[in-house]
Amino acid sequence: MLKKIVLAVTALVVVVGLAGYLWLAARAQRVLADDFFEDAIIAFEEADRASPPPEDGIVFVGSSSIRFWSSLADDMRGLPVLNRGFGGSHMSHLVYNADRIITPYAPRVVVIYAGDNDLSEGTGKTAEDVLADFRELTAIVHARNADVRIYFLAIKPSKLRWARWPEMNRANALIQAETRTDRRLGYIDTATVLLNEEGVPRDDVFVLDGLHMNARGYEAWTAVVRPIVELDFR
Repeated sequence: MLKKIVLAVTALVVVVGLAGYLWLAARAQRVLADDFFEDAIIAFEEADRASPPPEDGIVFVGSSSIRFWSSLADDMRGLPVLNRGFGGSHMSHLVYNADRIITPYAPRVVVIYAGDNDLSEGTGKTAEDVLADFRELTAIVHARNADVRIYFLAIKPSKLRWARWPEMNRANALIQAETRTDRRLGYIDTATVLLNEEGVPRDDVFVLDGLHMNARGYEAWTAVVRPIVELDFR
């Protein structure tokens, strides 16, 4: 009897695990749709109509690492920042929505964090894909205003996605090289500050999921981001 119960429980665990895997795989594919985050974009547009943001500021745009930067205004105190981070967005989502959540603000500076989700398990994307989307995004922004300064925040090493770090770091290297070809582009190393002396993700900068950062993580980012972006407002 006990053996049957164990077999039944084991079978149930396998079925539930397989169902979970298939759900995650299906969601990973759905996220690739350009309009997957339409609700978030509409919410931004409604907020803009209710309270139009000032022009000539700094637009921080990207995935949840930007979205959850709740202390951004305080961390960048004195600088005209606007947070337009949404969901688990990819660089391709920023391309698709650029003329709705970046260029309408006529920014002086754009700060981009994307590539983390692009290169997570199951997307099928490569470092070259992220670079190609970055090039398309910067082309869109500069087509509207040729003088906009655009900074790329390095894809962060995280405990959850450590196995994907080699490809993410390769994307960082490709984009850093790209930024050296145009004086209007810049690369900010927001990756190294999250690594410890052994070269692995620090234990003190992430929340429990091992992916998103805590206040200490954002302090580390602020220390390297602020000194660079504030130069454009002197």
